[in-house]
Amino acid sequence: MGKAMEIVVRTLVAGLGATAIVDLWTLLRRRLFGVPLPDYALLGRWLAHMRRGRFRHDAIKAAEPVSGERAMGWFAHYLIGVAFAAILPAVWGIAWLRAPVPGPALAVGIATVAAPFLLMQPGMGAGYFASRTPDPRAARVHSLVTHAVFGLGLYVSAWACSRMITI
Repeated sequence: MGKAMEIVVRTLVAGLGATAIVDLWTLLRRRLFGVPLPDYALLGRWLAHMRRGRFRHDAIKAAEPVSGERAMGWFAHYLIGVAFAAILPAVWGIAWLRAPVPGPALAVGIATVAAPFLLMQPGMGAGYFASRTPDPRAARVHSLVTHAVFGLGLYVSAWACSRMITI
C-alpha cells in the first residue's frame, strides 16, 4: 500500500470509528441522563437549504422539510467525522496514524466543538454557543463532552487500526 493510500485508509478508519463511538455515546447518554438523541434529519435539512441559498434559519425545525434529509444528515455526520479526522495527519503526519497517542486526538476532538458553536448552531437557529436553546449551559456541556468523546474515539480507532495494519 502506498503512503497516500495508507493515510486515506487510516484516516477513514479513525473518522468513521470515532463517529460511531460518538453515536454509541449518544445512546448511552440518552439511557443514563435522558438526553434526546440528535436528529440528523435537521442537519440534512440545513445542508439542503444551503443549496437553495439559505444558510441561516430562525428555527431549522420550522424550515420546509426536504426529501432525503435524514439520509443526507447521517451521511454528512460521518463525512464531517472523517474530515475532522484528517486534521491529525495534516498536523501530526502519518507517524501519528501509525503510532497514535491520545493528546493530539483529544485536542482535535475538543477543538472541533468550535464548528457547532460558531457555525452549525447559529445557522440552525440555536444561536452562537447554543445561546438560544432552552438551557444553553447544558447544551454547551453536552457539545463539549461529545466532542471530547469524539477525540477519544479518534485515538481508539486509530490505535485499533495501527494494530491491524502493519507497514
